Amino acid sequence: MSKSNRRKFIGTAAVLVAGTAAATAMPSAQTLPVIENAEEFPVVHHVFFWLKNPDSKKDRDQLVAGVKTLSAIETIQKLKVGVVASTEKRDVVDNSWAVSELIFFKDLAGQAVYQTHPVHLEFIKNCSHLWKKVIVYDAIDA
Repeated sequence: MSKSNRRKFIGTAAVLVAGTAAATAMPSAQTLPVIENAEEFPVVHHVFFWLKNPDSKKDRDQLVAGVKTLSAIETIQKLKVGVVASTEKRDVVDNSWAVSELIFFKDLAGQAVYQTHPVHLEFIKNCSHLWKKVIVYDAIDA
């Protein structure tokens, strides 16, 4: 094999090995979780609650149950309720909150209906004594 052919062979082999390694390391679209109809629900309302009594499982469970009542609001397309996960401790992870709600809406008008809906107002009335702090993040698809 001539020097020129050997260089071409080694170069081609290196590209194939690097490409295979990169393709293996990257997850395929089939392995990524998909939120069904996510493109239909471009408005996201994410709320984090800090409890007045952070060690009270009873208070946390009451707040979780209260958040779940919000699913009765007709403009909510999807509602997820969460508590802090025991994931790796890193500087960028804030696990100081207790309960979160993640709500998807079709449009900003639906989110506005939610804000003044009697079920939402009843939730605030029944559960606001449980939290000391609330932070809301609203986003829309870019």
